[in-house]
Amino acid sequence: MDHSHYVVDPMISAKSIAARVEVLAHEISEYFADTEKLIVVGLLRGSFVFIADLVRELDLPVEVDFLETSSYGDGVQSTREVRILKDLRGEIQGRDILVVEDIVDTGYTLKHVISLLKSRDPKRLKVCALLDKPSRREVDITADWIGFEIPDEFVVGYGIDYAQRNRNLSHIGKIRFLE
Repeated sequence: MDHSHYVVDPMISAKSIAARVEVLAHEISEYFADTEKLIVVGLLRGSFVFIADLVRELDLPVEVDFLETSSYGDGVQSTREVRILKDLRGEIQGRDILVVEDIVDTGYTLKHVISLLKSRDPKRLKVCALLDKPSRREVDITADWIGFEIPDEFVVGYGIDYAQRNRNLSHIGKIRFLE
């Protein structure tokens, strides 16, 4: 099937996302209330819009860092091979860490990232994912905070792309390929 022709059907509105981000930030701020500084680790590239909105709502001192991983290439299927393309700039030993992920799908990327970060001996390590697709999970992993649970649909928008397109949508939409 030719995947170059598709439409994006609305799934989660910008207003719903903003409201959920507020709630998540409040819960995360309560959990980490005693932190000296929370290191928020965004998984690039898909999480960049989510992390920008989330950190502005956190009522905590924060530092932002990024990891870039790859498991999809430019397609719709996960390769299950996770590569680190950009590592953290700072040390995390003894620090409070919040990993911010755009979407938990098979779980391979998140499992790899958590294993990598745990090996660096953080004080606490928690995960917040904007979207969760539990029906696609192939490894036993879950986020501590989840924005929205979604069905097995290929989604774009709010930083999430398909072949480097549609990241700029203010909402989450599902891709419907045209015949």
